[in-house]
Amino acid sequence: MKEESKTRPALAKLARELAPSGIRRFFDIAASMQDVISLGVGEPDFVTPWAVREAAIYSLERGQTTYTSNYGLIELRKLISEHLQERYSVNYRPEDEVLVTVGVSEGMDLAMRTILDPGDEVLVPEPCYVSYKPCVTLAGGIAVGIATSAENDFCINAQQLEAAATSKTKAILLGFPSNPTGATMPRAALEEIVKLAVARNWFIISDEIYDRLSYDELHNCVSSIPGAFGRTILLNGFSKAYAMTGWRLGYVCAPEAILTPMMRIHSYTMLCAPITSQKGAIEALRSCEAAVQDMIAQYNRRRKFIVTGLNKIGLTCHLPKGAFYAFPSIASTGLTCEEFAERLLFEEHVAVVPGTAFGMGGENHIRCSYATSLEKIETALTRMGRFVERLSGKSLVEQSR
Repeated sequence: MKEESKTRPALAKLARELAPSGIRRFFDIAASMQDVISLGVGEPDFVTPWAVREAAIYSLERGQTTYTSNYGLIELRKLISEHLQERYSVNYRPEDEVLVTVGVSEGMDLAMRTILDPGDEVLVPEPCYVSYKPCVTLAGGIAVGIATSAENDFCINAQQLEAAATSKTKAILLGFPSNPTGATMPRAALEEIVKLAVARNWFIISDEIYDRLSYDELHNCVSSIPGAFGRTILLNGFSKAYAMTGWRLGYVCAPEAILTPMMRIHSYTMLCAPITSQKGAIEALRSCEAAVQDMIAQYNRRRKFIVTGLNKIGLTCHLPKGAFYAFPSIASTGLTCEEFAERLLFEEHVAVVPGTAFGMGGENHIRCSYATSLEKIETALTRMGRFVERLSGKSLVEQSR
């Protein structure tokens, strides 16, 4: 067998050189340890609402196990269209401007493969979700990272985008509310970005999977901004707001001229999203708003609790306005974020993710997910406090003075 492997053809250069996710290493270590509290997983700790599960079970009992339209069930697409119209006053035709995908990740991949030719550049504000830049690369494009900072609440502005642009720039990729920072974008800033995209004739790809987890004000849907609709690819799904991560169901909304080519790629590579998941999503949109509101309220309580706790132990942290992540600075400890995360895991059995896993601007930060119970967050903060105290040689009482 070893001799055979020596004679195999080489794998594709892109596959060989694609870096592994910076998140997985810490998850794998934590999984092998006892008594670990994980603040690393970006997944709701809630169970999918019973009405959704019951609808899926009923569909299986009725033998609904077939393919659907490549676009997805028309009933679901109509509900998605109505949902966006009601919340953001943006109108997508369910027949040819809504595509149901296997998670938002597939939607992102389809968007990149549809708009990019080899060498096209995409402007990507960072820190950002770990798959953004690899998705650009896999589609033959070049991801151009633009660092944001805590001083500006990890927001991006039109001036930064324009400064990073070249003649090869094809699109802007926005992901707000943000994973990992929890940042949201003010409408005025989005309006300036849209004006720039119109002037430079760029696409806008907007990942809005955390739209419902906006705590202080209504989420600003990018395609609702004047001038944005015709060039925006809107990505969203059911995993976060409805606690449906394992159902792998997302959707893409875009003008027909953009969506039809995306659907063609989808039809060859994925065919359609699972019908059982789609049946569950129909029920989610029909009857689960109360459950969503309850989850949002609980996340909000956790958000305030963890940020207060992090600041109290000496890890400066801005109050995130969306998603379910806190992004504190660990600069005061003298450790790199990788050293901090590794030592915290081994010494105190608390798992966090180093900020560098999310690109530029993540240095000196760690991501802490508060998609876990208040009791676990409290215990994690106690352990983190002990760790920081050992590093500083000062008691928590002295640090708080």
